[in-house]
Amino acid sequence: MTAMNDLSTTVRSATTADLDQILAFWKVAAEGVSISDDRGGIARLVERDPEALILAERDGELVGTVIAGFDGWRCHLYRLAVHPGRRREGVAGALLAAAEERFTALGGRRADAMVLDRNALAHHAWRAAGYGPEPQWSRWVKPLAGP
Repeated sequence: MTAMNDLSTTVRSATTADLDQILAFWKVAAEGVSISDDRGGIARLVERDPEALILAERDGELVGTVIAGFDGWRCHLYRLAVHPGRRREGVAGALLAAAEERFTALGGRRADAMVLDRNALAHHAWRAAGYGPEPQWSRWVKPLAGP
């Protein structure tokens, strides 16, 4: 992914050097945690798909993240998180534009997002970006034995 700027926001792919900073950021900016929200989980993601974890920075400070995963068939968005002090400044829009550009370049035709039902603020942001819920679907999960 090439870095892109919208006046003061730089968007780039994460590297292994960013892992600890990302984990600390998610504790401040992300709603809830996932079973794979640890250094090993993020390291595997970056190793397997180096362009999937997209970061937004302003003046060298991490202000947003999104995971844009593509499995060859479908485009999935996870961990859209913006620092509470930087919300409503276009950070999420810049991240989603980068994710959608990635998906289009890979041949993706539709993106879906994991959004917590209780996160009303996120619902507004996703709707503003053109996404909408599909109430006929539910997420079914099963934790797998870890490494």
